[in-house]
Amino acid sequence: MRKPAQPVGTVTKDRLSRDVRPSQPDKWAVLSQRILRYSNRGTARIPFLTEISTILLEFLEWDAIELRLQDPDLSYRWEFAVRPARSSRFIVVEGAHKPPACPTPDVPAQDKQHEDFEKLYSDVMGGHFDDRSRFLTRLGSFWTVDRQRSAGGGSRRANSRGNSGVAARTPGASNGADGPYPSLALIRFTADERTAGLLQLKSLQIKRFDRRTVEFYEGIAQTVGLAIANRRAQWAVRERVKELTCLYGIGRIAQLPGISLGEALQRIVELLPPAWQFPEIACARIVLDGRVYSTPGFRQGPHRQAADLIVNRMARGLIEVVYVEERLEFAEGPFLAEERSLIDTVVREVGVIVERRETEEYQSHLQAQLRHADRLATIGQLAAGVAHELNEPLGAILGFAQLIQKDPDLPNGPAKDVEKIVKASLHAREVIHKLLVFSRQKTPVKVRVNLNRIVEEGLYFLESRCIRAGIALSTTLARDLPEIDADASQLHQVLVNLVVNSIQAMPDGGTLTIETHADADSVSLSVQDTGAGMTDEVKQKVFTPFFTTKDIDQGTGLGLAVVHGIVTSHGGSVRVESAPGKGARFEIRLPWNGHPEAEHDD
Repeated sequence: MRKPAQPVGTVTKDRLSRDVRPSQPDKWAVLSQRILRYSNRGTARIPFLTEISTILLEFLEWDAIELRLQDPDLSYRWEFAVRPARSSRFIVVEGAHKPPACPTPDVPAQDKQHEDFEKLYSDVMGGHFDDRSRFLTRLGSFWTVDRQRSAGGGSRRANSRGNSGVAARTPGASNGADGPYPSLALIRFTADERTAGLLQLKSLQIKRFDRRTVEFYEGIAQTVGLAIANRRAQWAVRERVKELTCLYGIGRIAQLPGISLGEALQRIVELLPPAWQFPEIACARIVLDGRVYSTPGFRQGPHRQAADLIVNRMARGLIEVVYVEERLEFAEGPFLAEERSLIDTVVREVGVIVERRETEEYQSHLQAQLRHADRLATIGQLAAGVAHELNEPLGAILGFAQLIQKDPDLPNGPAKDVEKIVKASLHAREVIHKLLVFSRQKTPVKVRVNLNRIVEEGLYFLESRCIRAGIALSTTLARDLPEIDADASQLHQVLVNLVVNSIQAMPDGGTLTIETHADADSVSLSVQDTGAGMTDEVKQKVFTPFFTTKDIDQGTGLGLAVVHGIVTSHGGSVRVESAPGKGARFEIRLPWNGHPEAEHDD
């Protein structure tokens, strides 16, 4: 019965392992293509070495393989065996990436057999050989047929200048680092102009190699060298693409409109692990002013790379990438030099983003303040106009109503109605008066006054109201308080408005604390209550005319606006401190030495 035809371009393991010989160069081409094709994937070093070792040992029926590579940056030894037991080992010999605490796990120096092997490897790799040896090819590859019989044929000195040749005695078989392999082949290759390597083939069979076979394997070794160089180039390109993708993503996030700084940092931190060499075991976090933005499931691990987050030349936090597991590849160091440069670039970019966002927020705050000031000025002008227009007709209404009240023959019913007209007119006149104060159309009459006296006189009328409302009154007045130049009636109005505002904030009773204080250039009055407090939104609008959180019959929304107008007209400042559930504290500061206070509206 005919066997099914094999697909074009495929070679089974049995056929290839049997047929890949010097007489079958086409099968060698298939093997070479597979190795080179895999090198184009740009995989990490250990998976790449594992794969090509598996390909070579399966197709060529060797039992173990060893690769030694020397380049300016890193020298290492890779061992891979399928018989007598499957094993692999990656050893960093020397180089810039070797961890300081990672000693080379060599056989002790006193072991003569190990010394012979190391000398043999060095001679073959360095091209120091005697071409008259029966176990050397023309290109300097060396092989044994049976190490247990200590096959000779080594070499003599290559020349009179002291260059050593291949050891005169081949080391015998052992169960040490090189394993119980009687047949060995050592083949030198080059990966590029800077990198040389040594491919060691090992077999449990005796007489596994001969000159023709080893010379054929020299071509395979050069293919391995090309694959190593190609993998390194492809991998470097892939890593650079990952890094550039990360930086490009950060740049795009920085330009996104309408997202907060916190959302931007969270998006950025999620870009970091894919940019590192082993994203599947990487996690990252950004810490800014104590706030943490991290990838899901972030946790500390055995290897960490971090950089300080600098904003406006101040350390405000950090950015770190953590590997949460150990890897065999970490023998050469867990992080690349390029990754150090990458995280430094990331912290600079994030620092610029934070600085730009904070500058934008500050500018937005300044613009809001400017709009607020402009609105106050507009309302003030409107209020002044309205007050002037209403003053004359209101005066006539109030005057005629008061004349009617003087009529002795006025019946009781109409008298009550006229009384309501008078009260309403007086209330309207008070509102107009406050509007004029707020709009600063009324010039204050300043005299020397003592703020303590203003408080004592004002509380004389307000204390009874506090008692009726179930409010405990506490006063602390500073001794020897300096006198100030101020309008006494307007300061009375400031005190009354603040106290009434606090009483209305404590409908179920509480404590009202009034204090005075003096410092080097100002005197201050503070009124503090234990009411419901205010949110940040209410605090921002508390001095806006006609803004109120009270019921319609409890206020016009002009009390605190009038306070603000009077205090600023005296060159002073008003500060409010409040939080929901923590009451409110208003502090009035007035200069006593003639220097205006800087205005603070919080």
